[in-house]
This record gives sequence, C-alpha cells and structure tokens, in this order.
Amino acid sequence: MSSTPRTRARAQTLADITRIGREHLAADGAAALSLRAVARDLGVVSSAVYRYVSSRDELLTLLVVDGYTELGDTVDAAVDAADGPKQKFLALGRAVRQWGLREPARYALLFGSPVPGYNAPAEQTTGPGTRVITALVTVLHSAWTTSRPDVEADSPELASLHTSFEEIRQEMGTDLPDELMALGVMVWASLFGAISFDVFDQYGATTFASRDDLFEYQLGILTKIAGLE
Repeated sequence: MSSTPRTRARAQTLADITRIGREHLAADGAAALSLRAVARDLGVVSSAVYRYVSSRDELLTLLVVDGYTELGDTVDAAVDAADGPKQKFLALGRAVRQWGLREPARYALLFGSPVPGYNAPAEQTTGPGTRVITALVTVLHSAWTTSRPDVEADSPELASLHTSFEEIRQEMGTDLPDELMALGVMVWASLFGAISFDVFDQYGATTFASRDDLFEYQLGILTKIAGLE
C-alpha cells in the first residue's frame, strides 16, 4: 500500500529535523540542542516543529536512533563483505572506528558521557542500539562453535553472573558457556575502549605517529585473545 502525500510530507519533515539536529549536535553538542534553533534553520515557527517533535528529549531520541541505525548499517555492510570470522571481526572493528572518526559528535552521543537530564527510551533505542553487539556475537559464535578458545572452565569468579549470562543467551540466541560469554564481553569492551580513546582524543594529538597502525595492532591482539587466528 503506497503512502499518502501527507505521510510522505511528514516523513520528509522528520528527516529534515533529524538532519538539522545532526548539524547542531556537531556544532554545539548534545546538551545545547534546541528545538527553537532547529525550527529557525528549518525556516518555520517553533510551534510547527512541536507538531513533529514534542521536546528536546524526543529530538535526542531521534538522533540516537538515527546514529545507531547508520552505524548498524555501516557495520553490517562491512561484515557481510568479509569472509570468515577473523576477517569479519576485523571488518567490524574497522567499520566502527571509521564511523566514529567521521562522526565524532554522534559517536559521543551514543557512547560518550550521558546527556544531563536525558534518559533514552528503551523501547525505541534498544533494538537499534544492540545491532553492533549482535553482529559481534554472531561473528564470535560462528567461530567458537567450531574452535573454542582456551579459557578456564567453571571459573569461580563467574558464578554470580550465571543468571545474567543466561538472560543474554536467551536474548542473543546463543548457547555459549559463561566463560566464553565473559570473554566476549572483554573483547567488546576492549574494542570500544580502543575506539573511544581514539575518537575522544584521549591519547593526545601527537603521542603516536600513526593511530591507524596502533589500532591495527590492538585489533590483532583482540583477534588472538578471541581465538580467531
């Protein structure tokens, strides 16, 4: 069933609001987002924008979902184009980093410090927000079902986390044991930690001659830790 002109017009207006919101996010940061400023750049009175986006928080949610969706699409395309778990893992890591370096303000909105006073609605953001970790779990699961890394079985430190891992297994559709679930969490945290240090310039501008080479080294280490060699 084709959309009506009114539906198309509404979708276009929301797309324009999101686009302008991205521009303001990059220029002024998330905490300074203003619907009035967006309305001004859109060329309409603020009351017209409120018919589409009722508050600053709703605008932030639009931008969060937009960012997660674009990042998810970017990662999926990179992973789908690679062959084998190792290459897919490398492609995933590179894709996230490249997107973050290209879109530092949007990366910061998704993975940086929380915006004061804003709580992302789970029913709108959880699906888009878990696409990258779902892709990572899929890559690791495909490798670990045939060749599992050497990890300590029945680790006493993980006993209290068994129920948590079981819930994740149900959500992700995997049967990996607790030890491999914990290893996956470490790989995930380490990957995003390395990317965040780079995107947020935590290393300092002149500390390393080539951050690309540093990241490739870090990816290689994570590949070995994950047992993907």
